[in-house]
Amino acid sequence: MMEKSPREAFGEELLQLAKEDERIIGLSADLEDSTKAQLMEREFPERFFNVGIAEQDMIGIASGLAAEEFIPFASSFASFMTMRAYDMIRMLICYNHNPVKLVATHTGLTVGEDGGSAQCLEDIAVMRVLPGMEVFVPADSAETKAVVRYAAYSGKPCYIRLPRENEPDIFEKVEFVPGKGNILKEGASMTIITCGDMVHRVLEAVKDIEDVRVVNMSSIKPIDKELIIESAKKTGKIMTVEDHQVSGGLGGAVAEVLSQNYQVPLKIVGVEDSFGESGKAEELLKKHKLDSQSLAERISSFKKEKID
Repeated sequence: MMEKSPREAFGEELLQLAKEDERIIGLSADLEDSTKAQLMEREFPERFFNVGIAEQDMIGIASGLAAEEFIPFASSFASFMTMRAYDMIRMLICYNHNPVKLVATHTGLTVGEDGGSAQCLEDIAVMRVLPGMEVFVPADSAETKAVVRYAAYSGKPCYIRLPRENEPDIFEKVEFVPGKGNILKEGASMTIITCGDMVHRVLEAVKDIEDVRVVNMSSIKPIDKELIIESAKKTGKIMTVEDHQVSGGLGGAVAEVLSQNYQVPLKIVGVEDSFGESGKAEELLKKHKLDSQSLAERISSFKKEKID
């Protein structure tokens, strides 16, 4: 598989959108080089605003622009955007129904050596609880571009979660539909629902495990209730896998659907109520049993468990 950075894909699609539509505005809190939003800044400096290390101000400006019918894309590291500016996101964006597009990079354990303070493992939980906020976690660069293009014209606030590292290409072409998951591997003994940078690791983990369904759930809010329920009925048990806390993220969203519609055994795999730490991405994933080898062992074990 070829590898490409979803951050680079975001930057490329933002630039393309800016070429097509003068309403597209870029905003950064002094990290446009890392988020790759600088691709737009270089070509359209008059429509790009670096507000400095002031995430709250960035959200305030973006909200005002959205209220005036511009289409603002605000980008930063997930830990800075969602935590430092949360009240502004809640009140200025969501409460006022301003369709700002939030693009957060450097998410989860794979941030690596920057350490626990920069490894945002709570962002899916805090963003999906906000009324009106859509939450998307694309699996690769092609899906990232499709999500960014959808978000531009959705008319709703959107949160797009991207990793720091390069990701293997999974899709050649993507027709992204919010609220719909994709079956990447078919099976009847259990279902694995995953998202983002864990999709390729799950696919690697199950390459020698037969009869396991794998679902890419890049749309976490809205979520594909029909596919979750159908998978539960067909396979009898579900595992979720994410580079996020086990509380409140993809696993929590799936649990909410199952508990209210069709209850089956569910195992939520992620970070177990802890912060990250400094280290290489693969070392951290291995420590938290989220690397492909560890996932293969956990999947095999859950698959063998008998349903009472």
